[in-house]
Amino acid sequence: MSTQVLVKKTKTTGKPKNSKVVLLLLLPGIFYLGLFFITPFASLITTSLQAPVLGGGIGVYQPGLEFGNYVFVVTEYFDQIIRSFIYATLATLLALAISYPIAYFIAVKARNKPVLQALLLTLVIAPFFISFLLRTFAWKQVFGQNSWLSNILRDTGLMADDQFLLGSSFAVVFGLTYNFIPFMTLPLYTNLERLDTALLEAGSDLYATPTSTFWKVTFPLSIPGITSGTLLTFIPVAGDFVTASGNFLGSPNTSMLGNVIEANYITIQDFPSASALSVLLMAAIVVLVSAYIRRTGTEDLL
Repeated sequence: MSTQVLVKKTKTTGKPKNSKVVLLLLLPGIFYLGLFFITPFASLITTSLQAPVLGGGIGVYQPGLEFGNYVFVVTEYFDQIIRSFIYATLATLLALAISYPIAYFIAVKARNKPVLQALLLTLVIAPFFISFLLRTFAWKQVFGQNSWLSNILRDTGLMADDQFLLGSSFAVVFGLTYNFIPFMTLPLYTNLERLDTALLEAGSDLYATPTSTFWKVTFPLSIPGITSGTLLTFIPVAGDFVTASGNFLGSPNTSMLGNVIEANYITIQDFPSASALSVLLMAAIVVLVSAYIRRTGTEDLL
């Protein structure tokens, strides 16, 4: 009897200590979240509700509750909002179509060849060693008006003399796809690396065609990797402001939401509109990502 009481007392007195330890372990994360996410987000919301000062100069605003700022930016920049999500969707789908075969070959076909696998992984990661801006600028030279590619397309009749690759939707989507392919390939590789090849052999033993085995075995097992890769690609692409910029691969006709936010913050100095656009972009991405994850059945990623 005394032993049971002693055990109960030990367990009871141990709970506060455990909760204190857990709290101490959580404090750095809570501090980081509050400092680098909650505080900037709160500042963003308050800025988005600011009102202009009567008689004030450019960039002069005062605290307020101007919810009309959100209505204004949606109506004023509706085309850029829609274009951003269309470009992001196209770039994500293209990146998936390109990355999946690459990741499958590295993870499955080259599994028993470690040297080849390491070499291919290095080639996938290699773009990270070069500046994002330099890589995008390099494609600006390739798509230029008098570049070798433009001359070939004009000589072969595939492009009219008054058409240009640079500043077109094709150049922007291509640049977005190219820049974010590693973000799609690496999660797919990590997922496919754990694929049990015995399942593929079992499908072959049951006289299933390679296509049937892929769609019924490989593809369902790779859905978590596809979900992670598409999220890591779609989210930064939707807010990208470099690739579609007129200084790189874009033009005023291909400007995205990120370009509008940058222009409002830096050039126009319309801070409430830029903040409202940022809040709307963040909210739209959260809603789309949540719906997408639930649709694919990978709620564990939330």
